[in-house]
Amino acid sequence: MNLFSSIKNLVIGRAHNLSDKKIFHNMSLIALLAWVGLGADGLSSSCYGPEEAFKALGSHTHLSLFVALASIVTIVVICASYSQIIELFPTGGGGYLVASKLLSPTAGVVSGAALLGDYVLTIALSVASGADAVFSMLPEHYLKYKVGFSAGAVVFLTILNLRGVKESVILWVPVFFVFVGTYTFGIIWAVAAHFGDLPQIVQGVTTDIHAGDAEVGFIGMLAVMLRAYGLGAGTYTGIEAVSNAVNTLREPRVQTGKRTMVYMAVSLSFVVGGLLLAYLLYQVAPVEGKTLNAVLFEKLTMAWPAHLSKTFVIAAMGSSAALLVIAAQTGFVGGPRVLANMAVDRWMPTRFATLSDRLVTQNGVVLMGLAALLIVLSTSAAVNVMVVLYSINVFITFSLSQLGMVRHWWQVRATDATWRKKIFINGIGLLLTGGILVLLCVVKFDEGGWVTLLVTGAIVGLAFWVKSHYRQTQKKLHRLNELVAAALADDAIVVEKTPPPCDVNARTAVLLVNGFNGLGLHTLLAVVRMFPKVYTNFVFVQVGVLDAGNFKGADEVENLREHSQREVNRYVTYMSKRGFYTEAHYALGTDIVEEAAKLCVVIAEKFPQAQFFAGQLVFKDESLVTRWLHNHTVFELQRRLYQNGRAMLILPIQV
Repeated sequence: MNLFSSIKNLVIGRAHNLSDKKIFHNMSLIALLAWVGLGADGLSSSCYGPEEAFKALGSHTHLSLFVALASIVTIVVICASYSQIIELFPTGGGGYLVASKLLSPTAGVVSGAALLGDYVLTIALSVASGADAVFSMLPEHYLKYKVGFSAGAVVFLTILNLRGVKESVILWVPVFFVFVGTYTFGIIWAVAAHFGDLPQIVQGVTTDIHAGDAEVGFIGMLAVMLRAYGLGAGTYTGIEAVSNAVNTLREPRVQTGKRTMVYMAVSLSFVVGGLLLAYLLYQVAPVEGKTLNAVLFEKLTMAWPAHLSKTFVIAAMGSSAALLVIAAQTGFVGGPRVLANMAVDRWMPTRFATLSDRLVTQNGVVLMGLAALLIVLSTSAAVNVMVVLYSINVFITFSLSQLGMVRHWWQVRATDATWRKKIFINGIGLLLTGGILVLLCVVKFDEGGWVTLLVTGAIVGLAFWVKSHYRQTQKKLHRLNELVAAALADDAIVVEKTPPPCDVNARTAVLLVNGFNGLGLHTLLAVVRMFPKVYTNFVFVQVGVLDAGNFKGADEVENLREHSQREVNRYVTYMSKRGFYTEAHYALGTDIVEEAAKLCVVIAEKFPQAQFFAGQLVFKDESLVTRWLHNHTVFELQRRLYQNGRAMLILPIQV
């Protein structure tokens, strides 16, 4: 093992064993862990969402009860509607897949692009908010290190997520439950200690309604509440993450996903509604340099013994800061999966669907980390700048998902007896999320929200360009695939010959193939034509590649294994009929080069006179960008074989 491999194993971890039958079970998340890893984004927003809504009401703070009620209804409706999405799409995919399948591929691209932008901002904003919370407890002269701290946190989380989803989630469990425990206790204590004041709160609501009506009229008062409701909309982000990452959940995945949605709905509704009520009970007002939650917990524990009060406040606010950083985990879990799903459909470069030996979509994780790092550095980790860009995108996805589900239930109304209940849930969800989207665009557009829409539009444009390139390439490959039909027709009339016994010392042609297709047959026929009567043995090598498209369970892995074996054996049948000794070797893995190199070593030891061949597509208008869109693993394998003293000939095939 070289030095690089040793460092990699130490930092990221050792490769997973694909032959382990329990690999999916061991890597999957139970509902409790999914709540931690995917629910932290929503819960962490209670550190700023309720505060923004409360402050937006100005002197009419008692109207916050209406905002709290509206927020709880919104959370419950969105969670219920996403539970239906999980049930309809049990393999995951979330908003991207829902919009693609139920509306149109174009709607899916818009939804996917919006989610990618939202997840990057989730990482950047969560880390920056956590840094603000940490440095607010330190002397002012330490503030100059805040940007470096934020950047370091992004790098740390990126490396942690390269190890795997479950490993990155387990680390945060203690902190998550300290937050849940302190906030739950604080809210219950606040209500219990001021239970007798609840009638006064009701009276205060009546007073604020009359005062607001007298000052600005009913419409004006409604506009104030809507603005407060919209500014607290960041509270709902992260709810969609479970539907995007269903394939990370423990079997039965649908039940696990729905249970996770219940955990998220109950916890988020309780914390958001409880905090807004507690602000009123303790008459919390903004204090310079402190969050409303910090002011609330200081007032709440004022009568406690000094050491106990200080410990509770530090635990509550420290866990809040940590949870904000943990919320970035949602971006690292959801973002790469959306990117991988889009890559499988050729809207993004296919390399974003590949898995590392830790079975992680590492290219997506790295891209999300780099994009978040760029935002942190370019904004100097300024939360007030990022928060303007935040939450618009997620409501684009929310609205498209709800619209797609409404359309689906209407289309299946003749066969689904429960369609009325289901269309009602998604219909209410569409009205709420669509309304919030319009509200956010109006409120945030001039403040910088236009940047979010512009960047999302650019991602959509990039996706269409990538799709166009892959579509044109597929058309060019069509003539190569015509060789398959010709080969099958020739196979039916060929005079079958008896293949000779194996002569390991005879000249052997070893061809790397990827299915019984035009590229493989073109390479084979080129070898036969270029080296007539030179090779007695033909050996075919195929590696079944595990990627985000087929890594969905033990059954899918077994299907890939059978498919790889079946495809490579077709070459054996084809050449055996023509009187050649033929063998087939295949393997499964995430790294084509690594697995193919291992097979080549075994073959070379058996056949000393082996010569390796592979075909490579060559494009007339090739550029650095187009090269990045395609697989060039044969060149990497050629270098690997050269280093081991073995020759490999690459046959160019122009398309």
